[in-house]
Amino acid sequence: MEWRQVGVLAAKEWRDRLRNRWVLAVAVLFAIFALAIAYFGAAQQGQVGFHSIDATIASLSSLVIYLVPLIALILGYDAIVGERERGALELLLSMPVTRLEVLLGKYLGLAAALTSATAIGFGAGLLPLFSQLSVAEGWRYTQFVGSAVLMGLAFLSIAMLVSVSTGDRIRASGIALTLWFLSVLVFDLLLMGVMVLSQGKLSSGLFAALLMLNPADVFRLLNVFSSDQAQAMYGLATVMPDSWTNPALLAGVMLAWIVLPFSIALRRFS
Repeated sequence: MEWRQVGVLAAKEWRDRLRNRWVLAVAVLFAIFALAIAYFGAAQQGQVGFHSIDATIASLSSLVIYLVPLIALILGYDAIVGERERGALELLLSMPVTRLEVLLGKYLGLAAALTSATAIGFGAGLLPLFSQLSVAEGWRYTQFVGSAVLMGLAFLSIAMLVSVSTGDRIRASGIALTLWFLSVLVFDLLLMGVMVLSQGKLSSGLFAALLMLNPADVFRLLNVFSSDQAQAMYGLATVMPDSWTNPALLAGVMLAWIVLPFSIALRRFS
């Protein structure tokens, strides 16, 4: 594999997202939401202004679980199938470039666009409140943004798998939206239903293992168990075994969600 070829393809994807102002639009969206939630998150309790980073992250996490997977899936679902429909993929593959270089270059370029939009947006959103954050709170928020980036990269890998596995953009977009719906809305409801039907017989270890099947839940767990105050806001803290709450383990599961779908996509593309 020639890394120079990969870099050229990644740079092209990056420039395309800059040219159509995709990165700017997503960054501005995230910045607005981050600042609004940090400052007005406690308005329902009759309080306005920044109170704590944990409360802000808890509120932002619910928003991020909906937005970041959707943006990642929309960003990557036509990366390959779109090029195939336009006839550009055959031209690209006729050049001295391998399929691995094409797929990796496209993924890295899209990942760079998604990462920069997420980091810049959420970073700029809390910049006006920077003076009110301690070093520990700033680090805590940085970890939150990093976990959001990892979740986005996981769903981007899933989008690439969808893109190489479908024959047209319409079908790919439908599958991508269905996966988003299942991941952020249906999965947890089904899991709660299984727990209720089992009448308490579903072990906490099996419950935790099932949560690992959804990168959105892994993101939630990463942020819940990184702070004692955050744990008090979620009922998950009462059912999760300690062995499944290690941040290093959860980060490893998220990395697996990045690597495995991309690896499957590469096999199908080859």
